[in-house]
Amino acid sequence: METTVEEIAPDIYRLSTFVPDITEHGFTFNQFLLTGDEPFLFHCGHRQFFGSASAAVNRVIPLEKLRWISFGHLEADECGAVNLLLEAAPDAEVIHSGLACMLSLTDLCDRPPVAAPEDGVHDIGGHRLRFLPTPHVPHNWEAGLWFDETTSTLLAGDLFTHVGAGPPVTDSDVVEPALAAEQFFRATGLTTNLQPTLHTLADLAPTTLALMHGSSYSGDGARQLRALADGYAQMAEAP
Repeated sequence: METTVEEIAPDIYRLSTFVPDITEHGFTFNQFLLTGDEPFLFHCGHRQFFGSASAAVNRVIPLEKLRWISFGHLEADECGAVNLLLEAAPDAEVIHSGLACMLSLTDLCDRPPVAAPEDGVHDIGGHRLRFLPTPHVPHNWEAGLWFDETTSTLLAGDLFTHVGAGPPVTDSDVVEPALAAEQFFRATGLTTNLQPTLHTLADLAPTTLALMHGSSYSGDGARQLRALADGYAQMAEAP
């Protein structure tokens, strides 16, 4: 299984593994590597993808130079390979919310995790990252995303999940395919804080949405997030 590498924003690389037999159109599992003084990987990927994904990292930076590891929430495709990465990168540390560390990561990770700043910036030298708690959006209590203030990139995790191979990055609408995928997967918790959380993310005015499943988006990310919120509102009201 091959993992491809494409730069989707300045010094942000999409590592994409396509699995053709998930849905009739196939499905991508994407990780994002932010280079800088302290390289940062968002999503660890499945353990079974570690060979191809680690080779992809090595095409950008030596894997052992990885300094930070994070992900949206606890799920095999997001953190399955976390301990393999910690073994391969001796200076790397997992960083997530204090809640995630308390609930699971202190026990799960072979090296103690680090709590992300609750109201501040995690500066990795080249990217200024802000952690954004998003409990139960799209799912899991400890869910959270990162916003790179330097490039206006939202590391959006499972938001806007859609099927198919697609280009690495697109300026076409990603809301309609995301809502179609939601009808199939039913993966998002249609909770009362879903729309407010999406509007809070929209207020950041991201110009790139780095999506875990499907093509990333370049353009008016705020408009896409607000349209996604509207789509979910209509879905929640439907019988």
